[in-house]
Amino acid sequence: MRLHRLELTAFGPFGGSQRVDFDELSAAGLFLLHGPTGAGKTSVLDAVCYALYGSVPGARQSGQGLTLRSDHAAPGTRTEVTLELTVAGRRLEISRQPPWERPKKRGTGTTVDKAQSLLREHDAVTGAWKNLSRSHQEIGEEITQLLGMSREQFCQVVLLPQGDFARFLRADAEARGRLLGRLFDTRRFAEVEKRLVERRRTTEAQVRAGDSALLADAHRMQQVAGDAMELPDLAPGEPGLAEAVLAAAAVARSTSRELLTTAHCGRLAAESAQAAAERTLDDVRERARLQRRFAEARERAEALEERSGAHRDAQARMERARKAESVAPALELRETADAEHTGAATRAVRARDLLPRRFADAGAAGLAAAARRTAEELGGLESARRGERRLTDLVAERADLDRRERDDEDVLTETEAWLAGWDVLRSDLRARVESAQEAATRAEQLDGRREPAQRRLRAARRRDELARDLEAGRRKALTSQEQAQTARTHWLDLKEQRLNGIAAELAATLADGTPCAVCGATEHPAPARKVAGHVDREAEERALTASRRAEERHAQDERDLGLVREALAAATAEAGDAPADRLAAEAQEAEENYAQARRDASALHPAREELRQAEQEHDRRTAAQREASVRAASRVGHRDRLERERAVLEEELTQARGSAASVAARAAELEELAARLTDAADTARLAEESAERLKAADGRLDEAAFRAGFDTPRAAADALLDDSAHRELQRRLDARQSEEAAVRAVLAEPDTVAAVRQPPADLAVAERSAAAAAERLRTAASAQDAAARRCAELDQLSVRASDGVRRLGPLREEYDRVARLAGLTSGTSADNERRMRLEAYVLAARLEQVAAAATARLQRMSSGRYTLVHSDDRAGRGRSGLGLHVVDAWTGRERDTATLSGGETFFASLALALGLADVVTDEAGGVRLDTLFIDEGFGSLDDQTLDEVLDVLDSLRERDRSVGIVSHVADLRRRIHAQLEVVKGRTGSVVRQRGYRPSGRRGSGEE
Repeated sequence: MRLHRLELTAFGPFGGSQRVDFDELSAAGLFLLHGPTGAGKTSVLDAVCYALYGSVPGARQSGQGLTLRSDHAAPGTRTEVTLELTVAGRRLEISRQPPWERPKKRGTGTTVDKAQSLLREHDAVTGAWKNLSRSHQEIGEEITQLLGMSREQFCQVVLLPQGDFARFLRADAEARGRLLGRLFDTRRFAEVEKRLVERRRTTEAQVRAGDSALLADAHRMQQVAGDAMELPDLAPGEPGLAEAVLAAAAVARSTSRELLTTAHCGRLAAESAQAAAERTLDDVRERARLQRRFAEARERAEALEERSGAHRDAQARMERARKAESVAPALELRETADAEHTGAATRAVRARDLLPRRFADAGAAGLAAAARRTAEELGGLESARRGERRLTDLVAERADLDRRERDDEDVLTETEAWLAGWDVLRSDLRARVESAQEAATRAEQLDGRREPAQRRLRAARRRDELARDLEAGRRKALTSQEQAQTARTHWLDLKEQRLNGIAAELAATLADGTPCAVCGATEHPAPARKVAGHVDREAEERALTASRRAEERHAQDERDLGLVREALAAATAEAGDAPADRLAAEAQEAEENYAQARRDASALHPAREELRQAEQEHDRRTAAQREASVRAASRVGHRDRLERERAVLEEELTQARGSAASVAARAAELEELAARLTDAADTARLAEESAERLKAADGRLDEAAFRAGFDTPRAAADALLDDSAHRELQRRLDARQSEEAAVRAVLAEPDTVAAVRQPPADLAVAERSAAAAAERLRTAASAQDAAARRCAELDQLSVRASDGVRRLGPLREEYDRVARLAGLTSGTSADNERRMRLEAYVLAARLEQVAAAATARLQRMSSGRYTLVHSDDRAGRGRSGLGLHVVDAWTGRERDTATLSGGETFFASLALALGLADVVTDEAGGVRLDTLFIDEGFGSLDDQTLDEVLDVLDSLRERDRSVGIVSHVADLRRRIHAQLEVVKGRTGSVVRQRGYRPSGRRGSGEE
């Protein structure tokens, strides 16, 4: 990082604008920043820090940045800092303006402008500056990323405050830890310590929760097992709890399994007894069933014998039906032929009735011939029918031409009338659009005036209300003041009365033989007596309390009155002295004007839409006018062609239609006649054919009835059964046969006959014996099920307890491991011999690097005498890790840095600061720092040491660095030619710059 240019305006002690050219100051490598005390040397460094980070170091940053403004600045001059620098190969310019309290442009009082920032980058190709960002946050993040350092690190590394490092040399381990922690940001290591402690607490809670869950399972096992299990007398977290619970669970499971075996044996015995009872019951039920079966079979046989006559009649009826079935096909054929003949004859008569009388005696062949002749005549009229349809189309087309001609004439007349008023209509619509646009513009302007007017009105009403509240507050404060004075006077009066009668109050406590609290006498011959109206201690305290409460009320009233005054001043500043009525009228007028403008502007869209529609209508009517003219010209020739074709067709059709009204009517007559002739011929032919089929069917039916044994076809027809009657008769015969077979089978069964020979079965006794055996079995099964459930629940709970113990094992190991790590990192573990925390350990490593880097320069400054070393020894009973010692090569002894003299402390702290800068730079990613500032301390050095220190600082130029020294030492002004002098005056401080020109001559300039 290299600084190029710094410009200040109204910043700190600088009332005007000042400019610092760091390129000129850095030409010689070393430059001196000097000036009298209070001139503003540190303010120059504050400006650099403010430009980069938006804030200044330490306690100088307060408020919202308003204290950065110079008290010498003119009221209209805004505070601004601009810094131009090169970092990471990019040339940037940062401009920052802190918040500024300026006079209001309107009215009286002040207002605060917000802080502003601007980041620009120089484009080497175009030579121009381009804006990168105006956001405070984005600029801060960009600069922090480029520098790799926070503001605190930058102030320690670039702006080296020697006093801080002198204190760092003499500080204890805790103070060094706080400084190094800010510089190297070791919060992540402290966070690791915190996380480990939290993890230890979490795992400890989880272990206790696991033990509690294990004990809960043990209590549930005890509830299941009853007296077979005893719980261990251990609490959650105590050693051996898991083993004791598992052992007790094993004993309970063994006892429960023994009980289950006993219950199982009892169930087996009950099952055997129940099976024997069931077998006996089945035998009794079977004997009873067979006895009932034999009795029912005897009853069914008697019923069959009673219905034997009806059965024989049914068999005879079935036999005659089977014989008639052979005649059924001939009967069906004859009925079908008869129905066909009747239908055909009826249709032939109806068809012949529709023909003219000349066809009454014609046969089927004659009717067919007449139909062919009529069809031939109809075919000859087809051409005439087409001509007639064409004539109809010509008439319709001529009528359409006339209609369209009339429509076009109407369109032309209407269009000409509408277009005659187009110019006036368009001008009117455009005027309406322009008027609405002006109203919209006026509404926007009025809208901007509404809110200020409303704010002033609200402020005026609040002002008037606060004025009334102020008067009421004054009266209330005056009243409370009088009440407080009255209460205080009353208390003082009571206090005086009590003091006057205090002797009587003391005498009330006297007793014979007891010493007096005033004189010490044990005899009290004439004690004082309380007079009327005596004031005691309680009355005085009540008066004092009342007085204090009155004073508190008066103080509260005064505070409320002050708040009202402040609010009234603020409202008056915003509303001015204008009456609220006038402001309300102005606001109302603004609202009305705005509403009227809005109403006028609301007509803008309808006016534009109406204009657009009118223009579209104009275009449509103009196009319709052109099209109507073209159509009128084309209709003249078309009309002549239609007239000629019509005359030819009318002559041809007159000849073709004859006496009919039209060709179509003549054709319709012929079509109807041909259809009727064809239908009559077809029906006559079908009637003749059906008569022949009916005659043949009668012959076949007579022959079939004779062969089946019937005298006539009618007797065969009467013997036939329909499907439902046949099925019903067959069902009755089959049922009779099945019933006879079933009865014979039952009466012949050996088991049934043997059962009938035995005594009647007693089913009730057998059922009671079986029920008693089943109840005993259910009782035994319930006992076994309860024992099995007990074993299953104990097994399940034992498995869960074992699983919990297994899961808790890794967790307990993790707790032991985390607890050991937490104690180690926090320095409380016995394994951490030096009681060093993790963060302190990391900082100790950084401090060791800083000490090594500082030693390289300290040896040159001290002529090889001193070396800085890091020490991790414990200081007393505290923790170790951040000790810092100096090794004196002259004595060969190591001693504390607090024993160094003033000059030795200065160059030791300077070496420490430079070493810290190198380490922090490496920690920040190796960002090159080409500009450094060193603040004070050179006055404590002798000439030789000063030369050695300046040689060390001058050696920084070998790395192309420039070092600015802030000092009052006059000898430095002779040794360092490049100087930046800060001169203070009554109107503010100014800077004077002296440096080397490129030619080597010493130059001077003043900004």
